[in-house]
Amino acid sequence: MLKINDLTRHHAPLADALAARAQAVLVSGWFVLGPEVAAFEEAFARYCGTDHAIGVANGTDALELALRAIDAGPGSQVINVANAGMYTTAAILAVGATPRFVDVRDDDLSIDVSRLSDALTPATRAIVVTHLYGQLADVEPVLALAAERAIPVIEDCAQAHGATLHRKRAGSFGAIGCFSFYPTKNLGALGDGGALVTSDSSLATRLRSLRQYGWSSKYHATVPHGRNSRLDEIQAALLSVKLPHLDAWNARRSAIAAYFSKHIDHPAIRVPEIHAGRNVAHLYVVRSAQRDALRAHLSAHGIAAEPHYPIADHQQPVLAEVCADISLPITERACAEVLTLPCFPEMTHAEVEHVVYACNAWKPQ
Repeated sequence: MLKINDLTRHHAPLADALAARAQAVLVSGWFVLGPEVAAFEEAFARYCGTDHAIGVANGTDALELALRAIDAGPGSQVINVANAGMYTTAAILAVGATPRFVDVRDDDLSIDVSRLSDALTPATRAIVVTHLYGQLADVEPVLALAAERAIPVIEDCAQAHGATLHRKRAGSFGAIGCFSFYPTKNLGALGDGGALVTSDSSLATRLRSLRQYGWSSKYHATVPHGRNSRLDEIQAALLSVKLPHLDAWNARRSAIAAYFSKHIDHPAIRVPEIHAGRNVAHLYVVRSAQRDALRAHLSAHGIAAEPHYPIADHQQPVLAEVCADISLPITERACAEVLTLPCFPEMTHAEVEHVVYACNAWKPQ
């Protein structure tokens, strides 16, 4: 079965380098917030084009700490989309704020900026822009609108490491950028990990305190709602090995995605537009009104496929009562249609062609 993302193949060329760095951390005896984290934070901030990077335990913690850093909490609302797997919504709920959902655009499933003004209220504390599937959202008009209202913009960059628009990378547009290093990400750790990036020094100081108990100095807690969320030394070391390869991996992903979109030609399969640089193809997602049948057909041809994401946030059981009156028609339709095909840097051309062939050979009932 051709996997959606084959991590065994992905790590094989780097196995010796990864093992050597892990061994070096083991020998050092320093495992939390040491030189490896500091070095990776410096390198990742430089890569993203920001002044600061703050390593944390995972991407969801990054979102939660970003919200806490700008004082989102009970009584406040946070704008976000509902088609991105509940991760941002979970962070909003964790800080005690209320998610206020905005529908997405039909073409790229990113936040529909034309609907944003109507969603803003005096209680709006932040706007979270999600760069879904590796495609940079239309962030610039969001920033312009937010600036008029003095509302911070937080970027959810968990799927968009290295995506670029006008020579700026994901994470460098808003007040704070939030990243996940879950193993399947374009830049993935060998376990959980995350980071926040910002060019606001006061926010960076606050975030560093929040990730470690709210300390301003050891054992001196001065910032409320602090917690233990630290990127491990060993994960930082492994990420430092992988970071120099990220642009090449992204280019390969984008090339595969572009090939798919050019050559998959089926009236019942809707393919995305791929814009090189702006879309780093974390996931290659098609849409079909007969998704389950397409998925079964691909499985019969030895190709794994699965939906990202099949349940809209406002329709999750945990929010069913609160969101009973919310209607997001484009989001809801997309959640019923999306299907992710294999797309990872180590795919061979023969495998890419096989996916194209299988898609085009599908005969829906």
